[in-house]
Amino acid sequence: MENVTDRTSNPFDMRPPCEPFVPGYGDANAHFHVVGDHPGVHGGVDSGIPFTESVAGERLQQALVAAGLLDRVGTPPTVDRTFLSYLYMCVPGGDGPSDEEYARLEPVFDAELRAITAHVLLPVGERATRHVLANYTARDPNRDVSELHATELLGSGFLVYPIKEPVDWTKADEADLVAALRDLQQGDYRREVDLGRFVADDDPYFVR
Repeated sequence: MENVTDRTSNPFDMRPPCEPFVPGYGDANAHFHVVGDHPGVHGGVDSGIPFTESVAGERLQQALVAAGLLDRVGTPPTVDRTFLSYLYMCVPGGDGPSDEEYARLEPVFDAELRAITAHVLLPVGERATRHVLANYTARDPNRDVSELHATELLGSGFLVYPIKEPVDWTKADEADLVAALRDLQQGDYRREVDLGRFVADDDPYFVR
């Protein structure tokens, strides 16, 4: 299934119960979905673009360009088959969102994730990784993200590549992520089924 929209900012018009918020940004038909925590951690409070205006966002963007998932770093970045969003898209106050606030926005995040239907999920940092592991895989969500960094996990209809918090990266962490994502793209990473045998012509018919 292909999403028919050329909008890169908030392509599915998600409206969380808050103002201001930082909506998802990127290719609505993305193969790769990068999931951050919230704007207070990974940036974009002023720009409205995830993973901008922060050290974490700049480091991550540079690695994604090197890996071939973005064409160019910037505010906004030039996307290529990639979508960027936050688990909690509202701009939080104080010490950040409470568990109840995360829970209240979870349906919004889940709806956007399933609208994008990417093949590969890339959760960034501890909170996003725990959420993705708990909800989209059968893996233990309490595993140390540092141990899982840049490793492939098979999820429920997704491949998952957890990413360590970018501000804590060593040069080796960045190199490992770039190498893993380059290697991934050398094979067929798509999570699709060909239903072409059920239609009248000989063309393939791929669905997620």
